[in-house]
Amino acid sequence: MGSPSGFEFAVRGDEVVIRHHGTTAAVLRGARAEEFLVDVEHGDAQLLMARLTGNYRRGNERTARQHPRNAR
Repeated sequence: MGSPSGFEFAVRGDEVVIRHHGTTAAVLRGARAEEFLVDVEHGDAQLLMARLTGNYRRGNERTARQHPRNAR
């Protein structure tokens, strides 16, 4: 599985705007924005932004696709 890419963030006042390939994916405000700024200093920024925006593959997609309930 590849690592997430294409994310960037910008701080606007007390907001953090997260973009994915130039499109706004999330806007964090207040305590969540502050927590993000602290976490991004200590970890993988791309992975953190992918998780916050929900654009994160969990690795179980192939297993779910092969389940009899999902077979076509």
